[in-house]
Amino acid sequence: LAERFRLIEGLPTITFIGRLAQEKGANLLAPTVERFLNEGGKAVFIVLGTGEPSIHEALKWLEQRYADNVNVALEYNEGLAHQLYAGSDFLMMPSKVEPCGLNQMYSMRYGTIPIVRAVGGLKDTVIDIDQPNGRGVQFGELDSADAARALHRAAMLYKDIERFEKIRKNI
Repeated sequence: LAERFRLIEGLPTITFIGRLAQEKGANLLAPTVERFLNEGGKAVFIVLGTGEPSIHEALKWLEQRYADNVNVALEYNEGLAHQLYAGSDFLMMPSKVEPCGLNQMYSMRYGTIPIVRAVGGLKDTVIDIDQPNGRGVQFGELDSADAARALHRAAMLYKDIERFEKIRKNI
């Protein structure tokens, strides 16, 4: 992953893998990441997927503006997806609707902590880190402000290496 993407050592890698569609919350990715970075957040982001042209454009613009922190692969690539599940620190799932959700379960199997909107199957399978036996970061509102707060919480967790590693081991 370090060879293909610009990964900055010491910063968490946060990934989105999936269909770039509004029901998956992909329209929130660009404004959320921009807000997080403008608020002083430190992380590297990788987006893998294809979908709505307007979302593609927003993500490409974001990648150009924040070249050191944002990497976009507008493609379907199952092999790369598995590398990202395994090599990322966090997986972002800002879904508008998600009856079940599989990506959060794949990520946990690899030890990658999910950041999810508390909806449907995501709410059921990802217990927030502030709860007993927490295994991920939840946020409730379908907006970039709440999603950016979740990214800040994840970045703070990443700095607490002992707690971060304990959660990764548990999931």
